[in-house]
Amino acid sequence: MIDVPRPDPDTIARADRALVRTVDALSSPEYAEPSQLPGWTRAHVVAHLALNAEGLAGVLHGAHVGHPQPMYASPEARDADIDELATAAPADLRERFLAGTARFGEALAAMHEADWDGRFERTPGGPDFALRNVVLMRLREVEIHHADLGTGYTADDWPDDFRAILLESMTKRPYPAPFDVRPTDLDHTWHYGEGDLGTGPVVTGTSAALGWWLTGRGSGEGLSSDSNDLPEVETW
Repeated sequence: MIDVPRPDPDTIARADRALVRTVDALSSPEYAEPSQLPGWTRAHVVAHLALNAEGLAGVLHGAHVGHPQPMYASPEARDADIDELATAAPADLRERFLAGTARFGEALAAMHEADWDGRFERTPGGPDFALRNVVLMRLREVEIHHADLGTGYTADDWPDDFRAILLESMTKRPYPAPFDVRPTDLDHTWHYGEGDLGTGPVVTGTSAALGWWLTGRGSGEGLSSDSNDLPEVETW
């Protein structure tokens, strides 16, 4: 799925601190308000982030002690757990989120370099992923879903290093047709889809707007394509 250098632990710690500040500032009524994700309230987003932290912490702990474990019991269990936790009282949901975030940080700190060799399953019998991608996976969850909360933190607030990490990691996804992305604020061009650089249209815009669009969010606001039409991308 992804194969980019493992982000520095300080990068995920910084993202966690920013997200925790946002969640801490939510009033109880705001949990029930719609998020930027169709069909999900802010409580759903916080619940997902809490359970994602717990699942990835379990993956890291299993690797550390030599007993590999999947991230979730099943896709159905994952979805049901999010829906159930989203109905919890805001104070309880907040505490679960904070505990999950701390648990992931502790599991990450306990990892030895040799522990990163190997792979893990998202669900039993499903696709497996390199353990070295766990930090990147969590970083994307934290930064992207932080913006999904719709509380004022947007893609424009993503740190520059995360924007580059996101654009690079999204090259590993499948796309119906090839295209290139050329941010106006980063000195690099990324290629997406089959084929070589320059085999499709070039999409330009800020790295934040490009990253938001590449994850299937928005309608390409602030972007332009030399073919006049934006290529098709799927929701992340």
